[in-house]
Amino acid sequence: MSQVMRARMRALVCGVLTARKGAWSDSGMVTSEYAMGIVAAVGFAIVLHQVVTSGAVTAELQDLVERALHARV
Repeated sequence: MSQVMRARMRALVCGVLTARKGAWSDSGMVTSEYAMGIVAAVGFAIVLHQVVTSGAVTAELQDLVERALHARV
């Protein structure tokens, strides 16, 4: 292995070990980040619910299920 590759591998391993020992003291999310994540998830769920319960999607899903039930095996 070349010296350049050894130096790069050493830097990578030492960086990972340093990060694991607590060089990154900010681990996890704070309450405001949790709140924003929940708001985003609820917003996405509302949009998804509106799309799935719309008339066109409901008709397509119903047609798909009926074709699957009447398919010959």
